[in-house]
Amino acid sequence: MPTLTREEILAVYAAGPEAVVAVVESLLAHIARQEEQIGALTARVTALEARLAKDSHNSSKPPASDGLTKRTKSLRAPTGKKPGGQPGHPGATLRLADRPDALIVHAPPTCRGCGASLAGVPACRQERRQLHELPPLQLVVSEHQTFAKVCPRCLTLTAAAFPAGLSQPVQYGPGVKALAVYLQEYQLLPFARTHELLADLFGCSLSEGTLATALATAAARLAPVQAAIQAALVDAAVAHFDETGVRIGAQTQWLHHAGTQRLTCYAVHPQRGKGATEAIGILPAFTGTAVHDGWSAYASYPCEHALCNAHHLRELTFVAEQTQQPWASDLIALLLEIKQAVEVAQSAGESCLSAAGRAAFEGRYAALVEAGLAANPPPPPTGKRGRPKQSAAKNLLDRLDRQRDSVLAFMTNFAVPFDNNLAERDLRMVKVRQKISGCFRTPAGATAFCCLRGYISTLRKQGQHVLTALQTVFAGQPLMPELRG
Repeated sequence: MPTLTREEILAVYAAGPEAVVAVVESLLAHIARQEEQIGALTARVTALEARLAKDSHNSSKPPASDGLTKRTKSLRAPTGKKPGGQPGHPGATLRLADRPDALIVHAPPTCRGCGASLAGVPACRQERRQLHELPPLQLVVSEHQTFAKVCPRCLTLTAAAFPAGLSQPVQYGPGVKALAVYLQEYQLLPFARTHELLADLFGCSLSEGTLATALATAAARLAPVQAAIQAALVDAAVAHFDETGVRIGAQTQWLHHAGTQRLTCYAVHPQRGKGATEAIGILPAFTGTAVHDGWSAYASYPCEHALCNAHHLRELTFVAEQTQQPWASDLIALLLEIKQAVEVAQSAGESCLSAAGRAAFEGRYAALVEAGLAANPPPPPTGKRGRPKQSAAKNLLDRLDRQRDSVLAFMTNFAVPFDNNLAERDLRMVKVRQKISGCFRTPAGATAFCCLRGYISTLRKQGQHVLTALQTVFAGQPLMPELRG
């Protein structure tokens, strides 16, 4: 509403009470609209400031998003240990081999004093030094020839057979193909760099088509192994679940993870939610305890659930920093105190906390959540359809309140971990692969990567030699990992 001059105000006053009422009503309506705009802008500024305040220490944003100048403080408590190897650490010192592959003797031929020959003179002292070196790297080409012979007795022609797997006039062997897959799916090298490395080391220039065929062949032969891993995960007592976005072609899809301390399975799907979990098939049949970050698609299944408390610590840190409400900091301290109590009990060989100890922790937890709910009441009705938008603190408190059994599952069941870091570690290599090689070109390539990477991750968890196992894949008899979860 434009500002009225003194003359205009006097003119309205002279026009009588009705004119004054009309001007005041118009002015009040204008003030109400301004207050509504100010409230909306204030909420927007608060939301933008909260977004800027988030980094890897108080949200689920990855550390790479923090930038080079911003250093975040770890949520881990100091251990008091000095940096470097701890007492009892075996180390990796290079030591003398008991049986060297080659022995090279160096003996003085003549006396350095008078020049007399020392041939045949026994040594009075010996010193050993060993050189660990790679042999010359070269591709070994083996030619196979088959012959046919005619029986002199019955005149039957009998031809010898080539070894199994040798079907082409010229082809690469299992060792070359296994190394190519190892470099691409374990060391995460792109096609071009894999081609360059093999050419530099061995002089074999595998084309991009040959590399792609090797990946597809390995994935096809490992399909039964992947199915066995999935079945074992269904029967696991505790399993971790998570997902992350991936680019396939020009579209964003989702790579889903399920894993334990010894097993890993990946799968890609266009959807993130329940449609994906139903298609993958692990979680719908799972009856153990599912550890996850609270994604609604996971919570809809009737198995036991355990929420990732690393997420809760970061969210509570954000609330404590932004609102200065003491309940958030106190709840962080309580969760870490319970975690330490569980670790102490486990190290003492105990299978659970005492009933009194659990009850005390649960009571303190409930009191802090109630204090948080009192400090963050529900937003007033807006008169619009739908639930009014809540603050981040209120949303967090509702989850901590409704799902307190899942939050504290690590306290009541020592087989359940405090967080979902296992799944995040397993997914980290997927993000590294994207940073190095970019997006997947085709859905088939993404599916092959999931099969191979899940197999490799499982082998690494079980202490198996990855390259040797991949050679068994191309030899036609893939090494089957142990399937107990």
